[in-house]
Amino acid sequence: MTYETLDSELINALLNDGRASFRSLAEDLDVSVTTVSNHLDDLEEDGIIQGYTPIIDYGKLGYDVTGILQLKVAGGSLPDLADRLRAHEQMTSVFEVTGDYDIIAIGKFHDTDDMNQHIKELLADADIEESSTSIVLNAAAEYEQFELTVE
Repeated sequence: MTYETLDSELINALLNDGRASFRSLAEDLDVSVTTVSNHLDDLEEDGIIQGYTPIIDYGKLGYDVTGILQLKVAGGSLPDLADRLRAHEQMTSVFEVTGDYDIIAIGKFHDTDDMNQHIKELLADADIEESSTSIVLNAAAEYEQFELTVE
């Protein structure tokens, strides 16, 4: 391994074990603990690594329904509405998109009644011109990340 590929190797190692210690990363990559620390500091400072977060199985916590909301938004209110959706506690992803809709938001809900209540509250927003909601039947892949190619 060269220092040119170290950042990719570090990212891949963290994708496999986000709780790995600097010492174990250094041993696995055959570099010093200080080198690992310095490179991770740089990756964090550059915004490449934005945090270390557990992957939660919301279904096991009682959030059995995943809803996908597609929204058409009035005029220039897209950024404001995206921020309001992002602040909503049960929205896990909010995307500004091209195509027939302006925003796609994904949320986790206890059941369909919970989802219905939240969607009705959201749709009361005057900035939403049209919506379409889908319920996920099966998550074939969720929260997936991919390893970087190391040359």
